[in-house]
Amino acid sequence: MDDSDVKEITDAVRALVRERVVPREAEIDETDEMPAELREAAARMGLYGFAVPEEYGGLGLSMAQEARLVMELGYTTPSFRSLFGTNNGIAGHVLMEGGTEEQKKAHLPRLASGEWTASFALTEDEAGSDPAGLKTTARQVDGGYVLSGSKRYITNAPVADVFMVFARHGEKEKASRDISVFLVPADSPGLTVGPKDKKMGQHGAWTAEVYLEDVHVPEDALIGGPRGRGEGYITAMRCLAHGRLHIAALCVGASQRLVDETVSYALERKQSGRPIAEFQLIQGLIADSQTDLYAARSLVMEASRAFDDGSDTRMGPSCAKYFASEAVGRIADRAVQVHGGAGYMRGVAVERFYRDVRLFRIYEGTSQVQQVVIAKQSLAAARN
Repeated sequence: MDDSDVKEITDAVRALVRERVVPREAEIDETDEMPAELREAAARMGLYGFAVPEEYGGLGLSMAQEARLVMELGYTTPSFRSLFGTNNGIAGHVLMEGGTEEQKKAHLPRLASGEWTASFALTEDEAGSDPAGLKTTARQVDGGYVLSGSKRYITNAPVADVFMVFARHGEKEKASRDISVFLVPADSPGLTVGPKDKKMGQHGAWTAEVYLEDVHVPEDALIGGPRGRGEGYITAMRCLAHGRLHIAALCVGASQRLVDETVSYALERKQSGRPIAEFQLIQGLIADSQTDLYAARSLVMEASRAFDDGSDTRMGPSCAKYFASEAVGRIADRAVQVHGGAGYMRGVAVERFYRDVRLFRIYEGTSQVQQVVIAKQSLAAARN
């Protein structure tokens, strides 16, 4: 897709976000519910499949193009993006990275259209960033597999139509070579979803535990077919590299919103008869936030271009996710500080964003995991 088409799409998304979603942010936060009309609008615009290749019904955006789009989505509550984020991100990429051609043709169009909402079911009590502790099992039986175990903090679990479930066969000592991923319909006998989690922020984006009690799936549920057996860890890592850039771009969009809110309030709020924007210490906070935003945007775009051309698919995504997620936390903190007491009040945008953006430093690999990835890549490069 050429840049003129991408600009047209991003302009339309910007209008949707700022004219229809932003005015309903407080309602979404209060009710922990995404209005049906916003879900429908997202589906009509093709947002459930912007990263899915065109031959499978999606928009087929490159990573750099996707980053531009996601920055627009980040300007509002993250729960809006979460509606379709996993279809384009870690769940959809399971099929794109590891699926057979038959699986791609059968399932990706349903994700791209919004007919299906997919969930990425990897995390467990003792396994998340490191899958070595994965306890969910896949036992081979005649005609397929039987899955048993539980998952937690699974995004979109209460509304998911399908789950990409990671399970280990228990045949090899090294866990990373013993994990496969299976496409499991939500209505499969033995699969149940727990109550919605009560979270600090990102209200309207639902997560929950998922339980699998002897869930039987056919042989073709194994992503990648026979060649996909034991390849789940590799598939997950490829999905997460894309997901880290996606989240980094989302952080840039949120950072832009927070800077805008900060600057606007500083110009309006008066102290001693003067706008607080005239005070140099307030200007210092604004300058620091603007610099963090500028650096994060530049890093995400550079890392996205390198991801597209294949020159860096590991360190760049981790650097971008690490910096952008930490930066948006700093920017949110300064935004609350500039707002003073008002920034601590429910119903004020910066208070809500302060809660919402805290999660970005945790999922798709914590900041500490990114540090490890970055350091290992740097050391490996120096040794070669």
